[in-house]
Amino acid sequence: MIKITFPDGNIREYNSGVTPMEVALSISEGLARNVLAAKVDDQVVDASTPIQCDARVQLLTWNDTDGKKTFWHSSAHLMAEAIEALYPGTKFGIGPAIENGFYYDIDLGGKEFGSDQFKQIEDKMLELARQKSEYLRKPVAKADAIAYFQEKDDEYKLELLEGLEDGSITFYTQGNFTDLCRGPHIPQTGFIKSVKLLSVAGAYWRGDEKRKQMTRIYAITFPKAKELEEYLFLLEEAKRRDHRKLGKELELFAFSEKVGLGLPLWLPKGTILRERLENFLRRAQVRAGYSPVVTPHIGSKELYVTSGHYAKYGKDSFQPINTPDEGEEFLLKPMNCPHHCEIYKTKPRSYKDLPLRLAEFGTVYRYEQSGELHGLTRVRGFTQDDAHIFCRPDQVEDEFMKVIDLVLYVFKALGFNEFSAQVSLRDKTDREKYIGRDEDWEKAEAAIIKSAEEKGLPYVVEYGEAAFYGPKLDFMVRDALGRKWQLGTIQVDYQLPQRFELEYTGSDNQKHRPVMIHRAPFGSLERFVAILIENTAGNFPLWLSPDQLAVLPISEKYEDYANEIYLRLQERDLRGYVDHRDEKIGRKIRDAEVSKVPFMIIVGEKEQAEGLISIRKKGQGDLGSMTLDAFMAIAQEEIQQLTQDR
Repeated sequence: MIKITFPDGNIREYNSGVTPMEVALSISEGLARNVLAAKVDDQVVDASTPIQCDARVQLLTWNDTDGKKTFWHSSAHLMAEAIEALYPGTKFGIGPAIENGFYYDIDLGGKEFGSDQFKQIEDKMLELARQKSEYLRKPVAKADAIAYFQEKDDEYKLELLEGLEDGSITFYTQGNFTDLCRGPHIPQTGFIKSVKLLSVAGAYWRGDEKRKQMTRIYAITFPKAKELEEYLFLLEEAKRRDHRKLGKELELFAFSEKVGLGLPLWLPKGTILRERLENFLRRAQVRAGYSPVVTPHIGSKELYVTSGHYAKYGKDSFQPINTPDEGEEFLLKPMNCPHHCEIYKTKPRSYKDLPLRLAEFGTVYRYEQSGELHGLTRVRGFTQDDAHIFCRPDQVEDEFMKVIDLVLYVFKALGFNEFSAQVSLRDKTDREKYIGRDEDWEKAEAAIIKSAEEKGLPYVVEYGEAAFYGPKLDFMVRDALGRKWQLGTIQVDYQLPQRFELEYTGSDNQKHRPVMIHRAPFGSLERFVAILIENTAGNFPLWLSPDQLAVLPISEKYEDYANEIYLRLQERDLRGYVDHRDEKIGRKIRDAEVSKVPFMIIVGEKEQAEGLISIRKKGQGDLGSMTLDAFMAIAQEEIQQLTQDR
């Protein structure tokens, strides 16, 4: 007999070799009908996998993240079966589950493929799903696997086999399709009730621009048709909120091929929005004891060799700057931390000087493949709200918790109230990926976990996601559509102070190494603005809106009064514009609504005669007439409530 421990702590005994599906059946047939896979001692496995010894078991359904991943990966195999049936001779790359759905990279041998073929594949997938074919796992000798894919003439699978060891290779078969896969998979295809192919794109094999470009088909499936309908509704809402679309309509930013791909141009209104975000964080940082610094957009190659970034990321990730002096090697700045280390070294430091908190809105440049660029979320030039805290080892936990407070403060002020945290640790089996001593890593990892727990943060641990120089705490926020985004990040680093030979004189009059904390609550301004646009659908809070108000004279006879009103508003730091166009007031109101201006101030004969203004608020309509002082009090109270005196 073996003991099975369930997530709620309950323990049951079963015969050795029991499968998760049999465990589910022992609880209830209803549960068993919904089991897609299982997590056995933190490893996701098929529901048919025998359990041979005592284990912790979680039965995975559609309501679990790992259940959805298994469902979607199995759906990728079903899509591949449908494609092979419709397009014989297709060659297959990889078909993983992603956050929402899955994709498969395929080589159609030069055949044209586009959205016109989507319905044909969807119908075929549903036809195959109704056959309720089991996903059958079979261990395969490497020689047999090679022979199978040689016969199919599939060079992509043969290349994948090159990196696999004999004894670790498995095939999965459902219906008439067999794939090289380690699994796991759902029990049978009948769970898949609704299918939607979403898009098609080009993708280089293994992400290498020098390799063949394959066809990548994105799709999503659900166990109920209603869930697909709800997802498609959210998809349409996401299109309506797309920051690229709204950024153009609201005149926030633009791109130019002449300037270069992935290099955003901030237009006047976008610049106002950006500056308000920067000033908001600058004020918070000053109160938190940060000192502002500015560093160049380039750095000597030696700077990044010393930091270790050049060796870890390779020369292809750094863009060289040519100068007339052949002996000089400069690079576009891909990160700010090495520059800040050099600022630390500009004078001797004492233990009394620490913590030293240096903050910079530093623009950095990193090469992204053209196919990976996406609006403001993936660019080649972006500005980080970067800061580095140099502190004594005994100050690390306190400083880390203060940074957590700052990140949460930023999220709350900007309306990101739903978030979780991810503790990103090293993968101890991959020692070449990281630098530094084990004892330093262990101290840094312990400090992050302790700080997260003391702050009561809901967090998950992800191994292998740490930076090469230290572990980190990443913040994942959910937007208005329920999508998860990684925003703020905090990292503990014992390595760069060592590599740059940073020192401070301790109370014992001896030299010691400081610890470095990297932090960026926004992450990058570009990406943060993109997420903010989509979260608010462009309806920014009053304090952030580029145009907080529009003064709308009914006719040119009242333009002087409108100008007078606007001048007084400017004196109270309220910004917008006077609409002097020769248009009817209805058109002016509609245009201000489309431009998402929070307040419209309408002035005409009555308002001028009585020294009043008429107010309309976006989303609420007419607020009636009032004095200018009364309106300014309303606006400033709203700003103070939104920013909470920050």
